[in-house]
Amino acid sequence: MTDDAQSDDNVLEIRDLAVDFKTDTGLTHALVNVGFDVPRGKVTAIVGESGSGKSVTANCIMRLVQPPGRIVAGTINFMPTDMAPFEIVSLRKKDPRLQELRGGHISMVFQEPMTALSPVYTVGNQVAEAILCHRKVTRKEAMREAAEMLERVGIGEMERRIQMYPFEFSGGMRQRVVIAMALVCHPEILICDEPTTALDVTIQAEILTLIKDLQRDLKNSVLFITHDLGVVAQIADQVVVMYQGRVLEIGTVRQVLKEPVHPYTRGLLAAIPGLAPKGEPLATIASVVGDTDITTPYPMTTLGDGRQVSLPPDKVALAAAE
Repeated sequence: MTDDAQSDDNVLEIRDLAVDFKTDTGLTHALVNVGFDVPRGKVTAIVGESGSGKSVTANCIMRLVQPPGRIVAGTINFMPTDMAPFEIVSLRKKDPRLQELRGGHISMVFQEPMTALSPVYTVGNQVAEAILCHRKVTRKEAMREAAEMLERVGIGEMERRIQMYPFEFSGGMRQRVVIAMALVCHPEILICDEPTTALDVTIQAEILTLIKDLQRDLKNSVLFITHDLGVVAQIADQVVVMYQGRVLEIGTVRQVLKEPVHPYTRGLLAAIPGLAPKGEPLATIASVVGDTDITTPYPMTTLGDGRQVSLPPDKVALAAAE
């Protein structure tokens, strides 16, 4: 959104976010003027190919960008329901709000669950530890709440499984444990960074259903990062399309998937794997859209139907007339 005023309907508002990485070959602009809103109680999907800046954006929200990466510009305004709004980028490292932000107000589910789980502690202890880091409760109470959340995410035989280690669980079960860890403190925002990519197709569907059901029950906001447009169609309310560190299109899931405006979005949809006529190659983004349309930076413009798009003025006028 271009309006600088905060909205009660948004839990997070990102404006003009820029991130640079200093490398041996020079400065890499990982994010360039990224801006979008995360509506309260909705699922916002960030889509784009590998290297488009999806995970870097999520790491900025959690303030997890490490050297040689650096946030060089922009703001991330967070509006929690139980405390005064604050701006995340400007928080000092020792600010108590930063610790409360990570895992308390905002939690993250990563692509590979074993990166978030320790192999030397039981799953019960690890979920309980997430509670003890943010609330003053006894370990017994934390273990009870951990067991309740593990049951809620579909892990049965609790007395036995709560004492097991992550390596004794399947990939899908480990991802359920990570989701339990992320949600046990009832965060306002759950960030899912491609949480189903490492799982087989049948387990993917179960995890997606679980995330959607928990979002509806807990009434939190979800920021879902993926390159799979099939997943977006199932789970998202709003879609943010990114390419080379920039936002190219923002709209409802129906607007973006059914009536895409930006050429890159159309290219993404055309490149979904499918059956090609005999003797013809499968479509790729490069074969569908020209580089000029997607590499030249244009300011975001709001169309009459509410969506936002980064296009040259003449194409904006054509899109608005359609």
